[in-house]
Amino acid sequence: MENSLKQTYDVIVVGGGIGGITAALSAARHGAKTALIHDRPMPGGNAGSEVRMHICGATCHGGRKDSRETGILEEILLENKKRNPNHVFPVFDTIMWEKLKFQENLTLYLNTHMYDVCRDGERIQSITAKQLTTEKTFEFTGKIYIDCTGDGTLSYLAGARCMTGREGRNVFGEKYAVLESDSVTMGNSILFAARDTGAPVSFTPPSYAHHYTEKDLMGHKEITSGYWWVEIGGTEWNTITEAEEIRDELLAIIYGIWDHIKNGGDHHAENYDLTWIGFLPGKRESRRIVGDYVLKEQDLLEGKRFPDAVAYGGWNIDTHMPEKFLSIAKGEEQTEDISIKLEDVYTIPYRCLYSADIANLMMGGRLISTSHRAFGSTRVMGTCASVSQAAGLAAALAAKDNLTPRQVGDRIGELQQLLLKDDCYIPGILRQDPADLAPLAQIHSDLPEDPLCRNVAFGYSRRVNGTDYAWESGHIPTKEHPAGLIFCWDKGMKISEIRLAFDSDLSAEIMPSLSDWAKDRQPEGVPKTIVKDFTIQGFYHGASVFEVNVEGNYQRHRIIDLDCAAVCDQVEIKVFAANGEEPARIYEVRIYE
Repeated sequence: MENSLKQTYDVIVVGGGIGGITAALSAARHGAKTALIHDRPMPGGNAGSEVRMHICGATCHGGRKDSRETGILEEILLENKKRNPNHVFPVFDTIMWEKLKFQENLTLYLNTHMYDVCRDGERIQSITAKQLTTEKTFEFTGKIYIDCTGDGTLSYLAGARCMTGREGRNVFGEKYAVLESDSVTMGNSILFAARDTGAPVSFTPPSYAHHYTEKDLMGHKEITSGYWWVEIGGTEWNTITEAEEIRDELLAIIYGIWDHIKNGGDHHAENYDLTWIGFLPGKRESRRIVGDYVLKEQDLLEGKRFPDAVAYGGWNIDTHMPEKFLSIAKGEEQTEDISIKLEDVYTIPYRCLYSADIANLMMGGRLISTSHRAFGSTRVMGTCASVSQAAGLAAALAAKDNLTPRQVGDRIGELQQLLLKDDCYIPGILRQDPADLAPLAQIHSDLPEDPLCRNVAFGYSRRVNGTDYAWESGHIPTKEHPAGLIFCWDKGMKISEIRLAFDSDLSAEIMPSLSDWAKDRQPEGVPKTIVKDFTIQGFYHGASVFEVNVEGNYQRHRIIDLDCAAVCDQVEIKVFAANGEEPARIYEVRIYE
């Protein structure tokens, strides 16, 4: 385009919600020159301060143990737990922005709206975007493009095959699907926040607010945050093309509900005042992009383990009744709102993460290749983060070796092992890294004949199906009485990097939330099980060759890069304290040249 600024990257991610964030960071950390293009003033999407939806995932609000998503999402949420204990969403915005802004190989374009796609045959050649704050127009050219827009805007403009609405039962053979296909989607919602001011506060509703009685509403005992069931759109209103009309109606609904809470009955709300109302509706569903495989309801119910699995999910199959809020007001039977609890987590195949017909297009977040029924589970942000991190890593591999995303699927073992190395979890995939020196060592602890010490070099980096793969010390470590592990080799090993995975209590939720219910269920601060103070020391023939001291750690996954490689025949890890009065617990140690 004339007068546009031309920018060239290896990987271009469009959409800066949770999925776009993890995709862009993953690609950049694996060496790809990466751009993240986002049309809002801050990153985060539905998880950021514009919408303020808490990040759900496979834990199902703690109902499924040991299943929280790790990897980049865990890193961000633990940073937030340390620095933002009061769940202030603009602070969470800043934490996400920092991760992107200061990441090597990554350029962040905020307030930048992509509006045109140039396609050459089966490939995207370039995209055009305008940065509203600077009035600059950019033409972005990349090797691989990742659509994390939520609405699938990049894919749609590129002419990729899309799915919308609900597939009928005969399309994919799904038992609980609707009988006939239709265009119905789940709707949009906005949330609100309120606080107790300590003194009576009156409320006069605006003229456009609706009026409600108790029978018009679902449960609203908690009055400090908004309600998921305030959901409209998806039938008569299209969640994309009529988003503005939906927003206007949602505002009238929210103010009407607050009028009811304040003035329409005994809700103990005399001292409560609104402090925030969302103006950007959170969107659940719009387009889904067709990949080489479409994940189906049966796969989720079976807890299927795909050979090309790169992520997992576990949220209920949670497809809401069309126009949920309007159906409540009409007193309609909730036949389409039956949430199906899954017995186990399921895996998501790599084939769902790239377009079936655009050779250099990948997908992340909620628009991956699934049926409407499977989407009811994969749409939650914890799952979106996991699949997007996998997409970002695969895009980096494709860009590096001039492959298509489909061709990266021929190297699925390599992709899976790199994801595990980055502290992701893939059910059924065990650690197998020939470059890792830890499994080659004799491993000892400060306990005699300790069989648990081998756990850190094999298996899973978490508890799985009740089996704990951690090493745990026999006492609570202190500075005077530390606990630790010793790795010994028969010959000197050249070492430059050590990776550790600690116990961060993957049964708990750690996301920011507006809801007092969700916040009160979370442990305060950093998980107490995470190792806080530790030392790693290398020896060769009994002499110390390096020593790294870490104090105040609050991350589960720590990568220790030595300033220069050291030849060692022994590495000792000493733990002096966890973040609570807890034994030392380590799930994984990896040691690399």
